[in-house]
Amino acid sequence: MEAAVEYESQRLSMVAEQIARRGVNDRGVLEAMRQVPRHCFVPPEYQDIAYSDGPLPIGEGQTISQPYIVALMTEQLHLRGGETVLDIGTGSGYQAAILARLARQVHTIERYPLLAERARAALAAVGIHNVQVHVGDGSGGLPEFAPYQGIVLAAAAPRVPQPLLEQLSEGGRLVLPVGGWAGQTLETWQRCGEVYDCEQVLPVAFVPLRGEYGWKGHEWQRDE
Repeated sequence: MEAAVEYESQRLSMVAEQIARRGVNDRGVLEAMRQVPRHCFVPPEYQDIAYSDGPLPIGEGQTISQPYIVALMTEQLHLRGGETVLDIGTGSGYQAAILARLARQVHTIERYPLLAERARAALAAVGIHNVQVHVGDGSGGLPEFAPYQGIVLAAAAPRVPQPLLEQLSEGGRLVLPVGGWAGQTLETWQRCGEVYDCEQVLPVAFVPLRGEYGWKGHEWQRDE
């Protein structure tokens, strides 16, 4: 019980100090960040610092994103509760858990089977049942469940993948980092018919997107 109270206190502080103070003000997003237990989505050795202001390793060379970035990317989707959302790069499952509190249905896809299985277990453990976890190359989206009112991509793409734009519904929004190891920008794209409006949000740093529409090994110019 004491641990649960301490984690809740850390979570409330995280939202107030790391997220709201930096300008995220969507009430639904803030409440989701207050409610979802982030410590349940990190390896046991990192649970004591689960609410720290930064990314944490989760295995397979991947990370759980900084809480502020999770909140910011979620806010950019403008979710109101009835949407079907695609989360690319499941990782720990934390981003999907946040989305699940704000959308009707979440499909999330992860290229590493071990991470996908861990995410399924974590989501089930915290009582989230409107997330379907898939294993595969998410760089081209998940067309069988399209269209999506929101798509969020948690890895840096060399350019916005055209299939993701095409899987957006009318008015749907895609949030993703674009760039390489030397520099990336968080972008938000919105579909208006066959036209896609793009807004550049802020500089970010993500692991590379791998797959058909991502970075190939020799292109990501850094020793990993």
